[in-house]
Amino acid sequence: MEYHRTSHMDYFQHMEPKQGKMQQVEDRFDSGVDSLNSEEYNRIVEDMNQLVVSSSDVDRNSFSCEEAWKSVLTEDGDTYLHLAVIHEAKDYAIQIISQSIKDPFLNRQNNQRQTALHLAVITEQPHIVERLLKAGCDPRLVDDNGNTALHIACKRGSMTCFSVLTQINTQHLRSILSFSNYNGHTCLHIASIYSYLSMVENLVQLGADINAKEQCSGRTSLHLAVDLQNLPLVHQLIALGADANSLTYGGYTPYHLTFGRHNSEIRQHLYERTAQNLRELPESENEESEEESMSEDECMYDDFQFGGK
Repeated sequence: MEYHRTSHMDYFQHMEPKQGKMQQVEDRFDSGVDSLNSEEYNRIVEDMNQLVVSSSDVDRNSFSCEEAWKSVLTEDGDTYLHLAVIHEAKDYAIQIISQSIKDPFLNRQNNQRQTALHLAVITEQPHIVERLLKAGCDPRLVDDNGNTALHIACKRGSMTCFSVLTQINTQHLRSILSFSNYNGHTCLHIASIYSYLSMVENLVQLGADINAKEQCSGRTSLHLAVDLQNLPLVHQLIALGADANSLTYGGYTPYHLTFGRHNSEIRQHLYERTAQNLRELPESENEESEEESMSEDECMYDDFQFGGK
């Protein structure tokens, strides 16, 4: 298995809003695996083998966060736990987790600020996600793109990891659902962008704010659904209680974003639900709407934009 580093283009797709087209940005995850030659890797495997002991031989009081193996790092900042998760070495990962319960070691972040929890979601290992959470791994920690593990599960459409993350140690779930990554997107925004309809419904039922605005331009998930020309998503969000009169920071309703786009059914559906006084484009924007719409869209998907700055 090979993982590659993520560029600052983040994990998301880029969009040409007027055509509703999506340009795929390749997922690139690595955490230093490529930097290990065979000799180094074999040495690490040998060291990890020495950690495997029978439960009868374990004196839990003899293990502490000062153990030497817990301080070993690769050049990319990966611990043995990171590497065990990356290589899907389940037995090694479970052994390390069992020796690190409630230990800050579980929350160590590599050079990309990924915890073992992030990597377990990326590699689709829900059983490891569950063990990490029960052992004390903090689900609020973010990687270098500002994503929690739940953000990544929503981006990848991983319902198994999503279910574990939203059902175990849920005391921080509300804050995670309201948290925006460095693109200004909440988990609901991400699930909407990728059109994971069941995940969108689950997030709203769990308490995600359906009218939350992404931080750059103030678009809600309903605005994003119009950008994507995704009729089923538009129907679902409205059925779940999305506000058709919500305004972006530029004063646009979701209906305004149907102008110049091909799906007349979306336009009619939103027209009927938009207040009469909000159906016209803002007067000062009529002539410049095309230019400003593009500018807003560029801001929306610009990874170097945060909070509109």
